[in-house]
Amino acid sequence: MKKKNILITGGLGLLGFNLFNYLNEKKYNVFILDKNSNVYKKLKLQNNQKIIIGNYLDFNLIKKIIKKKKINIIFHLGAITQVLEGIKYPRETFENNIQGTVNILEMVRKINKNIIIIFSSTDKAYGELNSKGYKENDFLKAKFPYDLSKSCADLICQSYSKFYQLKIGIIRCGNIFGKFDFNDNRIIPETIKAILKKKNIALRSSGNLKRDYLYVNDAAEAYFLLMKKIIRKKDGLHIYNVGSKYNFTVKEIVNKIIKFSLSNKTKVIIKNNSKFEIKSQKLNYSKIIKELKWKQRYSFNYSINETFNWYKNNLKLFH
Repeated sequence: MKKKNILITGGLGLLGFNLFNYLNEKKYNVFILDKNSNVYKKLKLQNNQKIIIGNYLDFNLIKKIIKKKKINIIFHLGAITQVLEGIKYPRETFENNIQGTVNILEMVRKINKNIIIIFSSTDKAYGELNSKGYKENDFLKAKFPYDLSKSCADLICQSYSKFYQLKIGIIRCGNIFGKFDFNDNRIIPETIKAILKKKNIALRSSGNLKRDYLYVNDAAEAYFLLMKKIIRKKDGLHIYNVGSKYNFTVKEIVNKIIKFSLSNKTKVIIKNNSKFEIKSQKLNYSKIIKELKWKQRYSFNYSINETFNWYKNNLKLFH
């Protein structure tokens, strides 16, 4: 079978770049679209013909890439991803996360309905947890701007699949972590960088917020398996949760990393000045285990070790 031409939006992000490397190892022809030229420079990726610096809000750019590169599959991972950024900049968040998704969907609808789209949703699209774990058929009831933007984009993808017969997959992940994360506001990289720089760790929340924590390589494999299923099935809409057996509070995750690092000088300061976040989240991911045979391959200790060492070896990129 001829290998597919793949486009990853937001491909210089945590999930995007690791997925890019994962698919390259499997000899797919993969292209990245990302507007973050700073990360491009930090990773020293100049003159790489597979990486396009640009914005998916540019409708004509999307059209040009799809046609010129003969794209068969789009992983739409690009988004404003931070809860606090969404609260501070709601208009930009809705524009990026909703209109950007519509741009991708519309272009595929107009150019070639056989192009597969796999959309990166989130556990936050469900809203506050009111059961033992979210299931794929639960209602999406988010209210905070970032969360709601992902709920809307998720539902719009479902609409395009059902009404325009587009081939769409949706993955709702927990909190992903790992190497190549240049985001300044995620708890695991914040904690690791604080330890390496011999600084204290300030928690914006009470420290009691509970989340699934998923190593990025496990997430990348879930996206790959969903892609393979849609290629094989050649039909409709497929939605999967990708959760983790590691469901921790912020305090627990921070203390585990401190213990792992053998640091006895790092103190945790609880500011508790963030009141606009979901208190508890847990994904039921039995469906992807049963249907796609996905499993969580990487232990928490291994995942933290790999992540910690990457930051240690690349700390100069974060000064």
